[in-house]
Amino acid sequence: MNRFDVEDFIDRSRISATQIMALLVCVLVCFIDGFDIFMIGKIAPAIAADFGETSEAMTKVFVYQQIGLAIGAFSIAPLADRFGRRFMLMVSCLIFGTITIGSIHAQTLTQLAVLRGIAGVFMAAGLPMAMALISELTPKRKRSTLISLALVGFSTGSAASGVVAAWLLDSYGWESGFWIGGLVPITCAVLLFLIVPESLKFRAERNPSDQRIATTIRKIDRNVDLRGDELFVIESGGAKGRKAKLSDVFSEGRLTMTALVWAACTLSMTNTALLSAWMPTFFLEMAGVPIQDFAKVAMIGYLGGVAGTLSIGWLMDRMRPALLIACFYVMLAVTINLLGWVPFYSAFFVVALLTWQFFQTGGQSGLNTMIAQVYPPRMRSTALGWAGGAGRIGGIVAPIAGGFALAQHYSLQLTLALTAALPLGTAILMFALAYIRRHEEAKDREPVTLAH
Repeated sequence: MNRFDVEDFIDRSRISATQIMALLVCVLVCFIDGFDIFMIGKIAPAIAADFGETSEAMTKVFVYQQIGLAIGAFSIAPLADRFGRRFMLMVSCLIFGTITIGSIHAQTLTQLAVLRGIAGVFMAAGLPMAMALISELTPKRKRSTLISLALVGFSTGSAASGVVAAWLLDSYGWESGFWIGGLVPITCAVLLFLIVPESLKFRAERNPSDQRIATTIRKIDRNVDLRGDELFVIESGGAKGRKAKLSDVFSEGRLTMTALVWAACTLSMTNTALLSAWMPTFFLEMAGVPIQDFAKVAMIGYLGGVAGTLSIGWLMDRMRPALLIACFYVMLAVTINLLGWVPFYSAFFVVALLTWQFFQTGGQSGLNTMIAQVYPPRMRSTALGWAGGAGRIGGIVAPIAGGFALAQHYSLQLTLALTAALPLGTAILMFALAYIRRHEEAKDREPVTLAH
């Protein structure tokens, strides 16, 4: 049979309309992921008040959501390495959207917390599966940049959730955010079914004789010469299909790398979960800033997040990823501290907020992009999902810590200074990974001497 290298085909092909459409749909998936994760934190005081509870009572909603996100990252995302990125992404979007709309009818905060937890199981799978799909449908020379473009959707979703707090909350209530958060993923499921192809690399590794691969290849390049007897392979996979195993992320010398990546994700996502859940409430309770005012300024910060995501994607195509990410997290620790000392209504606070979002969003985007690149296709969704799952475990503790800070009446400066320790720890782990990978590369370059 004629061997056809799928990986080489993708890397040398021009970006086609099929790939652009897949990218746009994945951007929309990332958008709703960012929207839903950050939405609750921005309207938390309003939700609590509507149920006749204090702001601290929202802790259980945040905790249940994070538990669901952790479960989903460990369980749903790996299924994409067995049943396909596109199929599992469709299922996740459909179920998540339906549960989110159903959450509007919750009668108590406990009911809302349980529903957010169940929805979180399927929400967690969206980002890693979308990134895996993009990384396997795009050429290597532009992969980091295109993944970063998709992650801009995540930042855009975070900013869009501020619209709910700033303008929709007073007129339409907190339920307006849940309507948006439910209808968009259902729309994504429909678009995935209609216009997005399955990953070629996934299909080639599962079944090299799958003729559906030829159909997608012709959509990407109409001029490609296929005779009908092709055996579709990828450069590192050979002709025999390989099923992903959960243990693969630790095998073949990956144990140290995976351990460092998981630890970094845990600290990074704990920081993100803490600030996304409680930042507006911290400024309301500790500095007297109304949530509507904070939401409006936070939307300006969105520009910093976009710039950070695009910058790190562009830089990662040209620099050592782990070292670059470490530098981002050092600066993130500095800017988190800065937010506690700059007067909120000053112009400098906007600059500080833009800088904070630049390094926070850019750093997490860099981590995700690096994971998508260093693991082979057969385990890519598993690697992204499990790294995210490790991060979600820290996210379970973060809301509790935020509620504790409020209950103890900590100052804003002390609260943010303690929070800054998380990105500083992430930076140390990334410096360690950069050192190890550089040492391994130098060892691989050493000439082999033959014994006489």
